[in-house]
Amino acid sequence: MHILFLTDNFPPEVNAPASRTFEHCKEWVKAGHKVTVVTCAPNFPKGRVFDGYANKLIQREEMAGIHVVRVWSYITANEGFVKRILDYISFMVAGTVAAIFVKKIDVVVGTSPQFFTACAAYMVGALKRRPWVFELRDIWPESIRAVGAMKESATLDFLEKIELFLYRKASAIVSVTQSFRDSLIHRGIEGNKIDVITNGVDVSRFSPRPKDVELVNRHQLGNKFVAGYIGTHGLAHALDTVLDAAKLCKAMTGGDRYRFLLLGDGACKAALMSRAQAEGIDNVIFVDTVSKDEVVRYWSLLDASLIHLKATPLFETVIPSKMFECMGMTIPILHGVQGESARIIEQERVGLVFEPQNAKALCDGLLRLDQDHALYAELKANGPKGAKNYDRSILAHRMLRILERVSLTRV
Repeated sequence: MHILFLTDNFPPEVNAPASRTFEHCKEWVKAGHKVTVVTCAPNFPKGRVFDGYANKLIQREEMAGIHVVRVWSYITANEGFVKRILDYISFMVAGTVAAIFVKKIDVVVGTSPQFFTACAAYMVGALKRRPWVFELRDIWPESIRAVGAMKESATLDFLEKIELFLYRKASAIVSVTQSFRDSLIHRGIEGNKIDVITNGVDVSRFSPRPKDVELVNRHQLGNKFVAGYIGTHGLAHALDTVLDAAKLCKAMTGGDRYRFLLLGDGACKAALMSRAQAEGIDNVIFVDTVSKDEVVRYWSLLDASLIHLKATPLFETVIPSKMFECMGMTIPILHGVQGESARIIEQERVGLVFEPQNAKALCDGLLRLDQDHALYAELKANGPKGAKNYDRSILAHRMLRILERVSLTRV
């Protein structure tokens, strides 16, 4: 079977969509299938093309047996609604054109978060008369409303009409959460064509390891209890709560025991750094995005992992993929997200759940993890056990069975 996968995020980018797509495609190649990925020049999250790449009309490479076709797109930093839409649309157009020239495909996959990539997959499937699958990673454009990035308008209403059209036209939908599936069914989409394949973890990479001594010394973390957030610093993540908690923890304890590490980039990072400097919040360490291999070294520094999203009902339906990486590395989680993901944290007994955007609750959880040694040991030990339930290899093969089934349908 020849699988054509369209995505605007792919390694060497290190965000969740890029990692999921790469790890799934790698497993499909191992299973004996041909995989072609159409993507753009790596640039997320800074909106700058990575070293060794160029934003040119077309370029090709092989990666773990995957044939990668990179196309030109309008590249911008992850800020400003209009610029982001231009970015998405340019990739939709260029990706569609490039995909048309990929020969002898059996099934097309288009992945969100935004649905313009799914638009491209739909058009390619229609032109090539092949079934297409919508991999649903985010309820977009509803997430725009959730973070307040755009006011209610006829534009948003029109985008939602396109969204529903794509759901109806897809041969199958692969949702990353049960909550997304329930939402689509409530909106009139046939439930029998929606499967749930959650995010997961490559247990061979994210496994227990000692703290990286060089990084401990570089960031002066000896004898410190380190709570870290690793990921995008965007509107959705409300990371001002972490700065509030850093100030509060210092005030509550009167000491210098705790450090908060924020690694990544995004639309809000500059403002967070400016605020920390202006208010003298000196127990927060900011680190720019690092390579995939380096990320694991930074994970090793953490005594607790911070996962946080803005307090809004939409985010009760998401499952942040980094929680599975924490499980694999035996890092207890301070989880500031309600809903489906919180239930997994509690079910697997791998962390403490706190109310989103509640700095006092975050602080209380942090102190509890540091001071209750029996609880901390239990949460650490439960991590790898829980991670086995979300092994990326197993999940990739579940999705492969869906693609094999869909590839047999007539268009």
